[in-house]
Amino acid sequence: MAAQYTLKVLTDFASAHTLRDYPGACARMHGHNWKVEAEVIATRLDDIGMGMDFRDIKQIAREIAGRLDHRYLNELEPFTEVNPTAENIAAWFFREMAAQINGPHRRMHALTLWETERACVRYTED
Repeated sequence: MAAQYTLKVLTDFASAHTLRDYPGACARMHGHNWKVEAEVIATRLDDIGMGMDFRDIKQIAREIAGRLDHRYLNELEPFTEVNPTAENIAAWFFREMAAQINGPHRRMHALTLWETERACVRYTED
């Protein structure tokens, strides 16, 4: 079996959203302090023994989180059309990171988006 390393970084952002067609209070605008856990799989280490520099993963995650921070998600693409549920936000965030990270020896593995301290969604394309 080949070696595999799972690298994980955390970041966060604050934003508001409205869940369209939701049968409850979340149909009204409300906000969250979201926490993001991004997991990258590396199958080979570089010359200094890293699968990918944590600094680089954090920079990518922070840049993407920055696009959402202190924003009303329903006004941002793709959430003008796609309901900004935790599930859809997690999938979007994962794909945005994957576009910058995926390569021959590393790939996005999973994205966990915490809506509250007690509720999260984990998205993966495995």
